[in-house]
Amino acid sequence: MKAIVVGGGIGGLAAAVSLRRVGWEVVVYERAAAFGEIGAGVGVMPNAMRALEWMGVDAEVRRLGTPRVSGGVRSVDGRWMVHLPDVGQEKVVAMHRADLHGVLLRALPPEILFNDVEVTSVEDLDADLVVAADGIGSRLRAELLPDAPGPVYAGATAWRGVAPGPYDLPISQTLGPGGEAGILPLGDGRVCWYLAVVAPAGADLDPAALFSGWHDPLPSLLASTPDVIRHDIYALPPLPTFVSGRVALLGDAAHAMTPYLGQGACMALEDAVTLAACDGDLARYDAVRRPRTRAVWRGSRLAGKFGIEMRSPIAVALRDFALRAVPSFLAVRGMSRFSTWEMPVEFTRTSRTHR
Repeated sequence: MKAIVVGGGIGGLAAAVSLRRVGWEVVVYERAAAFGEIGAGVGVMPNAMRALEWMGVDAEVRRLGTPRVSGGVRSVDGRWMVHLPDVGQEKVVAMHRADLHGVLLRALPPEILFNDVEVTSVEDLDADLVVAADGIGSRLRAELLPDAPGPVYAGATAWRGVAPGPYDLPISQTLGPGGEAGILPLGDGRVCWYLAVVAPAGADLDPAALFSGWHDPLPSLLASTPDVIRHDIYALPPLPTFVSGRVALLGDAAHAMTPYLGQGACMALEDAVTLAACDGDLARYDAVRRPRTRAVWRGSRLAGKFGIEMRSPIAVALRDFALRAVPSFLAVRGMSRFSTWEMPVEFTRTSRTHR
């Protein structure tokens, strides 16, 4: 059985690794001139780590990821609202997106990877299975589901980067009125960070001015980062299906969501191993993945409403008070609501052995 994966990002490569594991012949087409990943940090949550374990690449991810550190949620003045003494490895492996992409890329033979290939129609592809992993602006999704809604602006814009360091910092999220920030320390002393604010799409904004009063080291991380990436945040309204004929949508092409739970890339990894375990049964893949991703999609939107979208001083004060009052074990339970996923047992039993 032959599969063509359209898109050489994290989701596409994970699909290729996973399908090869159950015996499929796979090729990957990437439209960029070279395989690579832009962006900053990614938190590999426990659910994503289980998917990576199924692929057989988890040891390399743990080697490159951040060792165990403290973490939690802070207010703008730097005070902890939720403080967890141990985060990392078992809970969240923080790493650069390019490093995670590299792990998956090295797990594939070079002869199946084709860059600088523009795929405009499914009809051009001769394969038993086509995996559309071509991102939030997926051309294949638009072809297959012409009546489905396209990406919608989520009301916020974000800046991301990697500060050279060296730093010794906890993993943290900071919540303020109409804004939030995050810090993901890397094992080599660099720090992946992001800043986000509620704003109109394409607004002319100066992040240094917007976040000048936030706690250290957020302003210095921004100032010391040579390459800052800005992007407006879009999400894809839930689709009526993830499959059409021999084509399966995967990752952002299927369910691009707001980043407020840190589950976007994790969902793509779950998609990849589930698709492989379904072994060509796309109806089964659709039945399993759509409810799961829709729940996480909604959870992320809800997290945004109680996080970055909250601007009223009274509402912010009440939220911060509530966060400080929550016992740590309940906070952990709430944060792990969507990361407890494991590969369904029936899938692990039916998967074929890698050739």
